[in-house]
Amino acid sequence: MIERIHKDILIRRLTEYPNKIILVYGPRQSGKTTLVRAVLAALPGKKLEINADDIDYTDILSSRSLRKMSLLVDGVDVLFIDEAQRIPDIGINLKILHDSLPQLRIIATGSSSFDLANKTQEPLTGRTWSYHLYPIALCELAPSTTRFALDQQLDDFMIYGMYPELFSLQHPDDKIEYLRGLTQSYLYKDLLEIGAIKYARKLQDLVKLLALQIGSEVSLNELANNLQISKETVANYMDALEKAFVLFRISGFSRNLRKEITRHDKIFFYDLGVRNAVLENFNTLQLRSDRGSLWENFLILERIKTQNYFRQNANRYFWRTYTGAELDYVEEANGTVNGFEFKLSKKTPRAPQSWTENYPEATYEVINQENYLDFLLV
Repeated sequence: MIERIHKDILIRRLTEYPNKIILVYGPRQSGKTTLVRAVLAALPGKKLEINADDIDYTDILSSRSLRKMSLLVDGVDVLFIDEAQRIPDIGINLKILHDSLPQLRIIATGSSSFDLANKTQEPLTGRTWSYHLYPIALCELAPSTTRFALDQQLDDFMIYGMYPELFSLQHPDDKIEYLRGLTQSYLYKDLLEIGAIKYARKLQDLVKLLALQIGSEVSLNELANNLQISKETVANYMDALEKAFVLFRISGFSRNLRKEITRHDKIFFYDLGVRNAVLENFNTLQLRSDRGSLWENFLILERIKTQNYFRQNANRYFWRTYTGAELDYVEEANGTVNGFEFKLSKKTPRAPQSWTENYPEATYEVINQENYLDFLLV
């Protein structure tokens, strides 16, 4: 059992702030249910776990009837609703429970941020704590192992990703089979259900195009031309992919200097195993032409996980000029700007001259295989 960082904070929130509803977002199979069950096991009192696929419970929790819902939770101290976005009108019904039964503690999970958020945001304004659960983070593995052991698994992390189930699978073929099944369900079936996406084939083709371009700037116009759909449709599909925790993007950094490029975003995947499954490419790093892009995606993603879990807020960018100078990653936090270059080798190139000239107060650091754990385990 891998101890999730959110466990202690969720226990504390439910204990110290019982008048707040806890919402946990994250992709399917990222461990939300296991996390919440571990939290519930640490709390006193009677608990009720409800799966939103159970129609008997769903009918009651969508009824807007305080009488029916009160009977359901009679004697219950903590109510856990799994995949709550599947329950019609879940937001208004949770509001009724929250306002009428203030002693009842409620925690709900959702595998789609836009679906659950849309259903709960307005009715539950000021009544929730929200948390994002990623697949396993490097910082969650670190307390129970050594840096040497983490480093030994680096290639596997970049090839098969970090979904919890993978840590119980020993054979590469089993990991590949798991990722193929996960990708078909999580990327396509669920997304088509919740994203109002009309053209399944176009969605699959878009994901493949984006998987080929991780770490690169993407043009909506080029994607639209390749897929023979409108630019607006591409934008909507990408927005759905972001909100379903498939991919994320970072923008170009600029202080309005005319020579800096900011028009396009870079695209990254929330899990590299999913990305590699989309492309059906599970070759070792030594055989891959995209290993530099995998390295960049891995570092940025794990940095985001760590900062999110330890509440370290930062704005994230890349930096590039029309003359070709660039930095892979830029962070802006607490009034400081920090630039990073990512190298899979042990090379340590100097900072671009235009970076040091235009941003003399900014820092610059090369992150490679010698120091990446210091960068990720802050």
